[in-house]
Amino acid sequence: MGTTRTRRAGAVLTTAALAAAGLVTALAPAAATTAETTTDEPKVVFFAIDGFDAEYLDGRVELPNIEALARRGALTTGTGVMASVTNQSWSSAATGAYPEQHLNAAYYYDPAAGTVRGQSRAIAGETLGEALAAAGKTVASVQWFILQNRGVTYGDPDALYTQPGGTCDKRADDAVAILEGRPVSSGGTRVTVPEVPDFLAMYCDDLDSTGHASGDASEDILDALVRVDEQVGRVVQATKRAGTYWRTTFLLSGDHGITSYDHVNGPQTEAALDAAGFQAEWVSTNRRPSAETNVVLAGGGLTSVHLIGDLAGDASALPRVEEVLAGVEGIGSIYDRAEQAAMHMAPAYGNLVVEPQPGWAMFDADAEHTRGRHGTTQELSIAFLIAGSGVRPGAAPANPRLVDITPTVAHMLGVDSPAGVQGRVLTEALVPARD
Repeated sequence: MGTTRTRRAGAVLTTAALAAAGLVTALAPAAATTAETTTDEPKVVFFAIDGFDAEYLDGRVELPNIEALARRGALTTGTGVMASVTNQSWSSAATGAYPEQHLNAAYYYDPAAGTVRGQSRAIAGETLGEALAAAGKTVASVQWFILQNRGVTYGDPDALYTQPGGTCDKRADDAVAILEGRPVSSGGTRVTVPEVPDFLAMYCDDLDSTGHASGDASEDILDALVRVDEQVGRVVQATKRAGTYWRTTFLLSGDHGITSYDHVNGPQTEAALDAAGFQAEWVSTNRRPSAETNVVLAGGGLTSVHLIGDLAGDASALPRVEEVLAGVEGIGSIYDRAEQAAMHMAPAYGNLVVEPQPGWAMFDADAEHTRGRHGTTQELSIAFLIAGSGVRPGAAPANPRLVDITPTVAHMLGVDSPAGVQGRVLTEALVPARD
């Protein structure tokens, strides 16, 4: 692949041990007993790494730059949201609220429009970018798209959005240029920020695209991990050259994990429902079900099941549909609306939500080779790091969640969190405030 990597030798922590200990092995030396403090204006850098599964912290490859950061804080296992899909996961990170409140959802049937909806950027409520801008803070987002036009925009040097595309090195190019005061392309306009932003986000999706293409255990994943780590290191070094390293808090988080699959049961699911007397149909994004359809199936990693037409409101039909689904090989858990609400899911999902067992996906054709999917409860464990200024080395936060990112960033920058925040400030990982 053209990338040099080093496998870690000897024993390594498993993800379970990592979660219990709160650290990757050997990341907090005994000498690191005090945290750095500063009277200068604080800065925050957030690495939003799509598809960074907590399992990737099991020592399969060395991550020297991420681990160097972790020595100034903690690298641990975080928790995503349901459904574990990209846009609604980042919506939770950007608002500090669960999908039940910000209402972002994906791959469900919209009865008002009569079509299946895919991913969107629709968010009900205030974002972190908007809250920071309202408080007079400067913000820059390098392709963390969830903030585009929700706190950052093309061409605004105080609230800048750039979308370089490409792989993580292209995103890091922009982040480094912003930190060094060099111009970047923002929607076709060359823009130079007047000072290091108070909040800088950088989004990379190399791990997600690689995980989808080859599963969660391929050699390609190792290369992608090394590339991401290298780009994190480039940005950290740029904060040193900019003179802001010692007053910067660094956060890194995945949005969801990846589960490998070799088998599909989408056709079997539809056939089983039809054999039981229903009219089931897989409906793609932006498509309408056929007139005779009364069970809409939308999704594939996670499947939203909607009873429509003559079954809409038929209480007796739901348990029969659930019974049929439970008998299909490869189907794992089935969640009714009450169980969805208990997981803080968006209310747009169907009468039932179905997830496959590991090794399976509810698509329509077997993969030629192992591939990866997400969207289910099996991909809720994510990598999570907090380090740097104001952070206590070795003090891992207790069960950090995506919804905790926004209130923690707001706290570090001394502004009020957006209205409706459901997360919390990760105070146990921070230096106590002085009276």
